[in-house]
Amino acid sequence: MKGKLFTAFILCILLIGLSGCGIEKANGGSKGFIGISMPTKSSERWVNDGENMKKQFEALGYKTDLQYAEDIIENQTAQIENMITKGVDILVIAPIDDRSGLTSVLERANKRGIKVISYDRLIQHSEYVDYYATFDNFQVGVLQGTYIEEKLGLKNNEGPYHIEIFAGSPDDNNAYFFFDGAMSILEPYIKSGKLVVRSNQTKFNQGATLRWDGALAQSRMDNLLSAYYSEERIDAVLSPYDGISIGVISSLKGVGYGSEDKPMPVITGQDAELASIKSIINNQQTQTVFKDTRELAKKAVDMADSLINGKAAEVNDVETYDNGKKVVPAYLLNPISVDKTNYESVLVESEYYTKQQLGN
Repeated sequence: MKGKLFTAFILCILLIGLSGCGIEKANGGSKGFIGISMPTKSSERWVNDGENMKKQFEALGYKTDLQYAEDIIENQTAQIENMITKGVDILVIAPIDDRSGLTSVLERANKRGIKVISYDRLIQHSEYVDYYATFDNFQVGVLQGTYIEEKLGLKNNEGPYHIEIFAGSPDDNNAYFFFDGAMSILEPYIKSGKLVVRSNQTKFNQGATLRWDGALAQSRMDNLLSAYYSEERIDAVLSPYDGISIGVISSLKGVGYGSEDKPMPVITGQDAELASIKSIINNQQTQTVFKDTRELAKKAVDMADSLINGKAAEVNDVETYDNGKKVVPAYLLNPISVDKTNYESVLVESEYYTKQQLGN
């Protein structure tokens, strides 16, 4: 009997010791193991998203595996496969191509009991997406369209004003929401003749910019200026993303825009990237839409933390985001329009950027 009691005592000591030392679970983290799959490092916003999530997860005691696929679909699939093999508990995925086939790898994740949170972009054609964390993407476009409406005074002025329309990447589901939101404001003015698109390229597929590539946008803008604006002035450019805006601006500068005699047209954007905020300060780009990725990262972290603790994640939209297999419950954050009048209050005071970073 004494031997058995002594053995039990030793086992208790060992268990207490292991608990006190914070021994990690078999999956590699004291609280859990999170796989974070980001599309590319070529855009600063994805770098910020990934690093924000990593820091916030680790601050809560989670182990993380953060990977960037450099816009190569096969890389992302292989990286997610590797995360599953390593034993992650949750996958947070911002897909490169949200229409591509992640279905097989996500089915494998599902069989292992791994929950999937689609981040910013919705993963399409998979029933294994559990939640979606994003911004109100239709509202992003509304903010861009409304800004053009206000800057040109379309409600009161007769016009006509010349505008050209750019759209995002056709393999990104969000791009369609941005476009539809903007056109919900601009299309009535196009139909009435207050806004004139000299190229007649008003459909999404006509203005689409694969992979949001600024160089492609610059090339298209070169062609539009050459074909339609040798005599006429262009008054506005609907650009859905800052990288596209920078390409458009380069093209416009090449034919003399940006001078005192030939000021830049109204040019929208999205993501409040550092180069574009500097461009706004220097009176080149006019506007961008700020999506605070710190808050989006926090929401994804909150969702994952809830799931690991056996709770349902908080959502505020259960109707909008149908991925072709299911309506994915989502949490939508609010975007903010930023221009020269409010960039300091929105970006500097919130410590998203410092004055030194902006060259002030």
